[in-house]
Amino acid sequence: MKMVKLIRETILATILISIGIVSFPAAGDAQQKAEVLSAKDVTRLVLLGTAAGRTSYRGSSHGGFSAAVAVGRDVYLVDFGRNWLDRYFEAGLGSPGKPETPGGLDSLRAAFITHLHADHVVDLPRLILFGASDGARNRKSPIQIMGPGSRGELPVPDAKVDKSAEIINPAEPTPGTVSMVEHLYRAFATDLNDNILDSGMPNPRTYLQPRDIRIPAEIGASPQNTAPKMPPFEVYRDEKIRVTATLVEHGAVYPAFAYRFDTPNGSIVFSGDTNLSDNLITLARGADILVHEVIDVRWAEARYPEPRTPDQAAKFKHLIESHTDLRDIGRIAAQANVKSVVLAHLAPPTINEKDVSEFVKGFDGSVILGKPLMTWTLGD
Repeated sequence: MKMVKLIRETILATILISIGIVSFPAAGDAQQKAEVLSAKDVTRLVLLGTAAGRTSYRGSSHGGFSAAVAVGRDVYLVDFGRNWLDRYFEAGLGSPGKPETPGGLDSLRAAFITHLHADHVVDLPRLILFGASDGARNRKSPIQIMGPGSRGELPVPDAKVDKSAEIINPAEPTPGTVSMVEHLYRAFATDLNDNILDSGMPNPRTYLQPRDIRIPAEIGASPQNTAPKMPPFEVYRDEKIRVTATLVEHGAVYPAFAYRFDTPNGSIVFSGDTNLSDNLITLARGADILVHEVIDVRWAEARYPEPRTPDQAAKFKHLIESHTDLRDIGRIAAQANVKSVVLAHLAPPTINEKDVSEFVKGFDGSVILGKPLMTWTLGD
């Protein structure tokens, strides 16, 4: 394993990976050549937030997980973690303009939600509420917001959890991406209607287009079989990028996706939240960069020491069974034959270089501990 030293957070860490033109995989086979596009636009990966979990970690500057793939001036977002929008502009991803003039989000072409846990969608409302002022309304075509559909049923309660616990919204307890956005429109109707009627702004439905990702029926996935062995399948394509997805296992969550972005300059894979996943290894095979979530199990053990209450035992089980142990990262990267691994969605965000050096073994490529605003350039 080659460790790449961190540049302090006040400086963008730019790692240049010269790879030229790559072939696009066909649907169902992430490695099969389908076509080759022009590499005239440089591709960038930018981390916008790197912490895991439904928490602000007492104000941690790491923010919630979010990342951007930029091909030329078009930006493709992965997850709406805490503070993604401010970091979007800090990273220079917005279209050009004066600092005192709102705008810039017309550069955002599509967004991809890995799963519907709060830390991955908590700042989606900022796109809905600030999008008009920040320039999303200026796009010629709507921003695509792609993510999981409804699970269809509640998860089976953990054996240690009180079965009589009152649930939220029993009439629709597991809304998917489209329904979630509609609920947000209703929740913020006062502001949105004021903006439409008092300020002349357009209805957000005209510039935002949520879509539930349809899982091919032949895969046989279900809330009881959340991530069967499967080939990747295509979820999005335009003239600059092709996005394929696979199902990964993240506890009771269904669907939970990992995504692969194939661009003219190279390939970037996002694990989403997952335990050790063969589907992910298939999706990531041969990629230039694998952005992978990670947990330090020692932290979970210290946070929930034995003896544990039933609630603590349930949470501890989720942490260690639904995420990827730092010690498994080297094996995953080696099996996938990726060039570089970027660790993000860190549990806890205080994982450091010493931890990575000690526990990530068996991989000869670069392993980088992710920090917000780190940037990688492919094909420069």
